[in-house]
Amino acid sequence: MSSTEPDRPRRTALDALHRSLGATMTDFAGWDMPLRYGSERDEHIAVRTKAGLFDLSHMGEITVTGPQAVALLNHALVGNIATVGLGRARYTMICQADGGILDDLIVYRLGETEYMVVANASNAQVVLDALTERAAGFDAAVRDDRDNYALLAVQGPESAGILKSLTDADLEGLKYYAGLPGTVAGVPALIARTGYTGEDGFELFVAPGDAEKLWQALTEAGADAGLVPCGLSCRDTLRLEAGMPLYGHELSTSLTPFDAGLGRVVKFEKEGDFVGREALVAAAERAAAEPPRVLVGLVAEGRRVPRAGYAVVAGGEVIGEVTSGAPSPTLGKPIAMAYVDAAHAAPGTAGVGVDIRGNHEPYEVVALPFYKRQK
Repeated sequence: MSSTEPDRPRRTALDALHRSLGATMTDFAGWDMPLRYGSERDEHIAVRTKAGLFDLSHMGEITVTGPQAVALLNHALVGNIATVGLGRARYTMICQADGGILDDLIVYRLGETEYMVVANASNAQVVLDALTERAAGFDAAVRDDRDNYALLAVQGPESAGILKSLTDADLEGLKYYAGLPGTVAGVPALIARTGYTGEDGFELFVAPGDAEKLWQALTEAGADAGLVPCGLSCRDTLRLEAGMPLYGHELSTSLTPFDAGLGRVVKFEKEGDFVGREALVAAAERAAAEPPRVLVGLVAEGRRVPRAGYAVVAGGEVIGEVTSGAPSPTLGKPIAMAYVDAAHAAPGTAGVGVDIRGNHEPYEVVALPFYKRQK
């Protein structure tokens, strides 16, 4: 899947297909990826109301196998991987020794002693290096599988029906945060049900050589259901509406999981020591004694769009910082996620604004997420 020229972005197995569809391409985390095919607003609304098809082959797959695979993962990550059942998945994080977040991850248990760690594209090498280093002394092997997978995602209320027409896998029995091996349109796949859009949907891990065949089959199967190809731009507005964090925006090495309001992923009760434990105990105690800045939602009263890094203000004082902002196609208004001082974090807090080029634009503080699908 990688380009032969080291100074050029890597290309996924679907690169030629994206270009044939007229996609606007962009360099994202060292990969040439489709930003949009036409209107990002139309793509966003298709996922909310019908279905969208994404190429996510830039994500980083790392396989961990061996008798002590779970012991290694429990040492390397903050979650309790020992409690992940066969065929299930777990959202977790990998932290530095000082508790700073290196990446947020999904770990799939594929077999008795086989796990797949899926890292963000921008951090895949960092996670691979950290897992390899932390594997010392464990009877377990860490393997870079990034070139062995293409990843397609079908997201939206029509996704189950579309996929059902192409597979005899038990989709109804496939729970949220689970995965099972199956065949889709004659292509062997790991079918997962996670997603990053706030909608029901499926991820299909396949061999790169099968990616184009599968994309075409999904496109044909979804034609009558309103399926459209979708780029990274609408993926970002979808996850923002769903209040889902993005590494480099809501998560970073300067924040612990407790700073990010995600302390629940840290499992101190698990057996054995893990990297960052001591620092995270201290971070948990600090958060309990003096609440850190809180991640909140902001909804604009006007039309100006906030961007990452803009100051959040109240009473002439800076009380926080925007981490992500965009126009919301679902709400019809600009929205943002921001870390703000705990005193201003309650929904409905009056007098909060965002400094947009010197103007303090009024914003309403709301609870996250902005959007929650109807079950």
